[in-house]
This record gives sequence, structure tokens and C-alpha cells, in this order.
Amino acid sequence: MVVLNKIYTRTGDKGDTALGNGDRVAKHDARVNAYGTSDELNAFVGVARLAAEGAVDDALSRIQNDLFDLGADLCRPEMEKDAEAEYPPLRMAQAQVDRLESEIDAMNADLSPLRSFILPGGSPLAAQLHVCRTVARRAERLATELATVETINPVAVTYLNRLSDWFFVAARIANDNGAADVLWVPGANR
Repeated sequence: MVVLNKIYTRTGDKGDTALGNGDRVAKHDARVNAYGTSDELNAFVGVARLAAEGAVDDALSRIQNDLFDLGADLCRPEMEKDAEAEYPPLRMAQAQVDRLESEIDAMNADLSPLRSFILPGGSPLAAQLHVCRTVARRAERLATELATVETINPVAVTYLNRLSDWFFVAARIANDNGAADVLWVPGANR
């Protein structure tokens, strides 16, 4: 259980922060950028939920919880020491990726195949989901960059990759099952 009885601690006033294992690093550290961007994505998902209803809102709620799991995973370095930890660190699980894939397949089943790239937009929800998609891609880029210098859970990267696909397909659903997608017209304004 998390208890936050004081919001400011002053411990980060000089530009550093604590990781999940207690180590202190610069606030611009690659690991902090990776989990900070997953937190940013979570905020954008919260904005998208303002326009979502029913099953889509339920799915976005699950994704928000997953993104907190992702942040907990990414803020904990040294996966090889997990067995020695005082308590088992939270790591992203393949079941979370599998759930996204199942939801993507279900949403995509009724969509017509794409014959053009789609411009972000259409309905308000679709536009917000496209923002989520692009922030998820940035989080993925930062996680893969982190993975070049430190060990991270590979499922975390897979989850982000699949999540951006989920947002893309969900945006098409939000655009009247693709009927209101805004299609790219190459060279239209030459």
C-alpha cells in the first residue's frame, strides 16, 4: 500500500530523483525519461477517456493501470537482482501483451483493410487516441534506447509496441469503424 502524506520532499531540488531500488540518478537519466514518458502517456490516456464510453473506456482504464505497472517496471534497474530483492519487483507480463493483441484482433475484425495512410484526426476520441499512439511510440523509442545501455524487461518494450498498435486500431474504431478516417493524399498541396 502506498501512503503519501506529504507531496513535496525537497529531495529532488538539485535535479536528481530516486529509482525503485533507492539509487539516485539525474532527472534526465535515460531510465527516468523512459518511465516518465509512460507517465505522460498515462495522462494523455486520461484525456482520451473523457471522450470514451463503454468498452473503449473500460479498455483505456485497464491500459492506465498497465502503464503504472510499466512505470514500476522501468524504474527498477538491475533485473538480475530481482531474486535478491526484499519484495518481488513488479514486471510487465506477457499476459498484458496477449490481452492487447486479443483486443486488437477483435477491433480489427470489422475494419476494412487500409489502402492509404491515415492522418491523425477525425472524431475527437480518434484524434486523442492518435496522440496516445505517438506518445506510446516515443516511450518505446526511449525504452529501446535505455535497453542499449542497461538491462530492461523485454516485455516492457513489446507492450509499448503493441500498445501503439492498439491505439491506432482503436482510433479507426472511433472514426465510425474507419468510415470517417482522414486519408493521406500524397502531394495534394503541391
